[in-house]
Amino acid sequence: MSKQKFYVVWVGRQPGIYTSWPECQKQVIQFDDAKYKSFGSKKEAEEAYEAGWRLHWGQGGAKSGSGGGKASTLSMESSAEIDYDSISVDVGTRGNPGPVEYKGVDTRTGQVIFEYGPVKKGTNNLGEFLAIVHALAYLQQKGSTMTVYSDSVNAIKWVKQKKVSTTLARDESTKEIWELIDRAEQWLRTHPYKNKVLKWQTDKWGEIKADYGRK
Repeated sequence: MSKQKFYVVWVGRQPGIYTSWPECQKQVIQFDDAKYKSFGSKKEAEEAYEAGWRLHWGQGGAKSGSGGGKASTLSMESSAEIDYDSISVDVGTRGNPGPVEYKGVDTRTGQVIFEYGPVKKGTNNLGEFLAIVHALAYLQQKGSTMTVYSDSVNAIKWVKQKKVSTTLARDESTKEIWELIDRAEQWLRTHPYKNKVLKWQTDKWGEIKADYGRK
């Protein structure tokens, strides 16, 4: 049996995430400059849809309408073995967008080191970004160069770029999370750090230790 794929349509008749190629095809066939791509998991698709086509579509020379490929060809630093002397972060959401909370835990013991939220309205990726920056700020205060793990490719990229790329609008309902994002971006621009920020390899290691269990 073939593995379930999820199709992201960023530009098409009705942008969104589709669970079959025929559904996706209806949105993009004979649609000028359609932008769409397939992903191997719902989470990857949701993150890619939120981040927008500029980060994911067309990587590695792919052209409009390619409709396939991996989530991203951008390099992502990881490790072969778990560094247990680290902080693992994760976000809990109820709807995407929706209320957002996050926490950081000791990777070895699972003990909660910090937690924040819920914030009234945000997204999974933005929560992950805030959690990573919170961990970096916490470790810098402690004078520690411990590793930080996140299972969000997009959030790690945003941290490295010191700027988020999201479709979440700035309005009264999202004021709280945008204030946190602006503050986090400013922190990254003004606080160099030596900590590694690594991708948690869920396929090899199971769910990240900070997981909220909301799938």
